[in-house]
Amino acid sequence: MFWTIKKRTIIIALICVFLTGIFCVTFFTTKQVDISLKKYTVIIDPGHGGIDGGCVGKTTGVFESDLNLKYAENLAKQLNNMNISCMLTRTTSGGLYDSSAKNLKKSDMKKRKQIIESYNPDIVISIHMNSYTLSSSRGAQAFYKTGSKDGKILADNVQSQLCSMIDYTKAGGKVGDYYIVNCTDIPSVLIECGFLSNEAEEKLLVSTDYQDKVCYAITCGIVRYLNDKKLMDLA
Repeated sequence: MFWTIKKRTIIIALICVFLTGIFCVTFFTTKQVDISLKKYTVIIDPGHGGIDGGCVGKTTGVFESDLNLKYAENLAKQLNNMNISCMLTRTTSGGLYDSSAKNLKKSDMKKRKQIIESYNPDIVISIHMNSYTLSSSRGAQAFYKTGSKDGKILADNVQSQLCSMIDYTKAGGKVGDYYIVNCTDIPSVLIECGFLSNEAEEKLLVSTDYQDKVCYAITCGIVRYLNDKKLMDLA
């Protein structure tokens, strides 16, 4: 009699464990699907282009505008691999300005704003290279719009990842008075990937391995931001 009761108890316990296992697998699988980043769209803006080449590398003579496009394409590829939809404001070396406009820079910026607003993305990432009279200056930096709470969170996430992977990069995003981050209320970050005015960093910036590394760090920051956003939306 005792053995029968004990056997029945063991069977019931095993059934409970089995059902609990099914529940846990279903729950976590559902949560994994829920935090998919597939629904998000990122606009990647390669700075400059056309007659506006931006700053120029002292050693290699590389134009910032060309590097910006390479980094933007690399970043888009990595984000696409994470199921994040990406659009580039420009896909060629040409500028976005109307060649008949009196102010080509203003025309170029206006077109970028139009593209961003037409897609209404979740975030905007503008890619640039830095330059400074003090040649020792180096390191990547993410800038965001004054007063933008989400922009700051995005910039801090990107900067944190850059800091952990890229030498000479300081922690924390910075406020930046740039048209591309100010022109809409969409969380936007302008990233200076490094200094072309620093000879050592210039050599790194033109190498494909370093481009992969920088873009991977930016991707990690974006994914962290979007994952947190998704979880907050689910709460």
